[in-house]
Amino acid sequence: MDVNVFLTQSITMISKADKSILRGTIFKHLDGIVTAPALMTLSKHGVLESLLQSRGQTLDELSNKFKANDGYINVALRSLASQGWLNQTIENDLPSYGVTDKGAIAFTYANHYEKAVELIKIGEHYHPRKFEPAAFRVLESAFDSYLELQLKKHDAADDHVSVLDQMLVHIEGVILGPSIVHLGMSGMFHKYFMESSFKAEEFHEDVKPFSKLLDIFTHFGWFEKTGETYRFTPKGLFYSRRASAYGVTVSYLPSLRKLDDLIFGNALILQPEKGGPEKHVDRAMNVWGSGGAHSTYFKVVDELIIEIFNRPLEKQPKGILDMGCGNGAFLQHLFEVIDQHTLRGKYLDEHPLTLVGVDYNEAALKITKANLIQADIWAKVIWGDIGDPAQLATSLETDYGVDLSSLLNVRTFLDHNRPWNAPVDSVPSTVKSSGAYASKGMRLTNDAAQQSFVEHMQRWQPYLKQHGLLVIELHTVKPETTAKNLGKTGATAYDATHGYSDQYILEVDAYYDCIRRAGLERDERLGKQFPDSELATVTINLLK
Repeated sequence: MDVNVFLTQSITMISKADKSILRGTIFKHLDGIVTAPALMTLSKHGVLESLLQSRGQTLDELSNKFKANDGYINVALRSLASQGWLNQTIENDLPSYGVTDKGAIAFTYANHYEKAVELIKIGEHYHPRKFEPAAFRVLESAFDSYLELQLKKHDAADDHVSVLDQMLVHIEGVILGPSIVHLGMSGMFHKYFMESSFKAEEFHEDVKPFSKLLDIFTHFGWFEKTGETYRFTPKGLFYSRRASAYGVTVSYLPSLRKLDDLIFGNALILQPEKGGPEKHVDRAMNVWGSGGAHSTYFKVVDELIIEIFNRPLEKQPKGILDMGCGNGAFLQHLFEVIDQHTLRGKYLDEHPLTLVGVDYNEAALKITKANLIQADIWAKVIWGDIGDPAQLATSLETDYGVDLSSLLNVRTFLDHNRPWNAPVDSVPSTVKSSGAYASKGMRLTNDAAQQSFVEHMQRWQPYLKQHGLLVIELHTVKPETTAKNLGKTGATAYDATHGYSDQYILEVDAYYDCIRRAGLERDERLGKQFPDSELATVTINLLK
């Protein structure tokens, strides 16, 4: 049978309802990858016991009592609130946390996360795809802990069962998630697809540990095994084709391994040396995961780009500036959309398109230049700081004769990842965020985080009057909302990975309030949010 026919038939064997359940499990796996290390770190230092013994404690009380870095312990506590195990209340911009009934149950079983967290930590010392025996023994121990907890669930009281189910899928996520990503990135899943069935020895020289890994996947329903031969199940095909959905969260394992230090020790342990590589994230994995996860959003951007560049030529932007251009792929894609699908594309000789790629990272600039030259796309590629548009405008005008205001500015998932600038003014927020924000371990108040974003956008406002800013942005969701919708949102994972790495994602309503206070308006006709509900974690807008 043709491989593509086999895949299509296998995937369509899963009902629409079952696909929804499987997608929900992916979100729960991601919850587990960030929740397990947070829970174990807080348990190890006595924070869970302290919370269990009290009706609730303020963040300041907990930070002082346990000599914790208040910014990062707040991120950890809020992630547990998003799982429904703590209640978060904020009064006078100070969070407090108390244990829920579900949290009291989960905390009594916290030790079952121990081997899963050890698996996260030991991965730092071993090659991710060689399956060394020492590392694999920890994987087997984590799987044994999963099986032990599964047995306990059979004898548990009724009110414990749902919590244990939640914890089991967390451990499953820690066991499977990193392997899913590494097998996806290395092309192993694609190789499996090309065979109707396969043996471990056909794909890996370390046959014994690798076959045990495949046996674990088999236990979770990914493969059917006959003798020494494995064959994908429809469920396994569904997940493996979505391996990139795990990529962004798993790329932050370097941070999740260091929670003991980040929360209770040296908060600067992951700060890169000047000019050195990033320590908090596997950037190549992050880019790989982002590429798969963001394709849906880019389709919406294409529609907006086509609408803008189909307007009368005299009303169109002179070109595009991509802030945070990365490897140049997005800028190249936008040029091809304009060239092939718009009115402007028919008149590029008479009305040439000014393309500008800007990045803070010198290595990214080199890659962008090489890729655009290879694609025969003429563009200016320059260094720039998203926090200093005035300097960028001066550089463009002085060095290239380009007016920043004449361009359509675009950026994707970048504003929340800007360097921290303390706000100049102290203006209480109209809409209050519930997020957990930190800079180098120190907690940032929610009002400060929001006012900093307002002032950041105010610095851009003069350059957006003519053609605006086309922006895709990531958002958080209030923890009580996330807790009621487990399996329907990746908010817990987004909050944790971005919180520990000093990034500032706001709820959608808080984000729009900041945009308004910055003097910008959004074109509601062109705006989109995903999903289109109170669980929205991504928005696409044209701001002017």
